[in-house]
Amino acid sequence: MAKTDPDTWMWERAQALLEEADRRSREFCRPISGRDRRVCWQPPVDVYETDTDLWVLVALPGVDASRVEILVEGSALVVRGERVHSPRLRDALVHRMEIPQGRFERRVVLKSGRYELVERDLAEGCLSIRLKKVL
Repeated sequence: MAKTDPDTWMWERAQALLEEADRRSREFCRPISGRDRRVCWQPPVDVYETDTDLWVLVALPGVDASRVEILVEGSALVVRGERVHSPRLRDALVHRMEIPQGRFERRVVLKSGRYELVERDLAEGCLSIRLKKVL
């Protein structure tokens, strides 16, 4: 078996990781088809659990807090809203556009139980949602 050059191996591994990150980005910010044609993308989320709460972090770069709606519907958390272009960029020539625009919706199936929305904060492009476990 031939020996692998460490520099080549590291480069190949880095390329593979970048390709995987790109694939995952496209997967999470993919267009939505189906029930609501106005919805066009899903933001990525992280979910954390403590003894008393569920924390959901939603990546929403450039989204104004007034354009976000948060609901607990049955066993799902629903975050929906809209990301709009800045009026300052209306006449700009687009060279690259990777951050999704338009209506978004993300449904997160919650662990069985009852939850109460007690805190929400949209700062630095990340929406933090705290759901209190109701016993």
